[in-house]
Amino acid sequence: MSQGKVYIIGAGPGDWELISVKGLKRLKDADTILYDFLASKKLLEFAKRGAELICVGKADGMHLLEQNEINALLYRKAKEGRRVARLKGGDPFIFSRGIEEALYLKRRGVAFEIIPGITSAFAAPQSFGIPLTRKGKFSSVAVLTGRKSSGEELDAPDCDTLIYLMGVGNIDNVIKAILKSGKPKNTPCAFIEKATHPDERIVSGTLANIAERSKKLLIRPPAIFIAGKVVRYGRRIREDKFKTG
Repeated sequence: MSQGKVYIIGAGPGDWELISVKGLKRLKDADTILYDFLASKKLLEFAKRGAELICVGKADGMHLLEQNEINALLYRKAKEGRRVARLKGGDPFIFSRGIEEALYLKRRGVAFEIIPGITSAFAAPQSFGIPLTRKGKFSSVAVLTGRKSSGEELDAPDCDTLIYLMGVGNIDNVIKAILKSGKPKNTPCAFIEKATHPDERIVSGTLANIAERSKKLLIRPPAIFIAGKVVRYGRRIREDKFKTG
């Protein structure tokens, strides 16, 4: 049997229609699909008859499979001659383990292809009318982790717009890092929960009060945190969506 191939596919931020055309084509052709919790379950309806569906999702405190087990499973299925779709929420190379999977397959001589996806870091603000830049006004964006396993201080570079993923449970330290970098307490900011889903919502405020507001309104993952003056555009463009903030 000839060796198969692995397609590491970005499923997008939540709305199933935001997957790329190429990603959807490869998904439809796959013999085996390994999917995450954050990938829309609607996409599994496009699997061909007889395709093998395997959930390998991860969430805080629960891993159905450890990363080394996922790597080995991808390798084994490809060696069986199967076309394997590795369906990952967002983009597979932005705060994801996609690079580890690619390196594992590369070292073992398994054919693979990276199919980018729309990251929630970009999709979430835009779904609420918040641009990340504006010509002549805001020209820099940083996408950062809101949690470091090493216990190191969080980063807060000198950028117009700061976007943090995985920061819900660590918001106090996120705010501390941003304030330490020099941004004033009245800097506009927002938490965006379940972006592009029907039940998406936003909680907006300033660096001075967003931690308290997000806890009071029970913001839960998946959610991104954005800080910067660009947040103000959201109220002007999508005022209806800001009613909960």
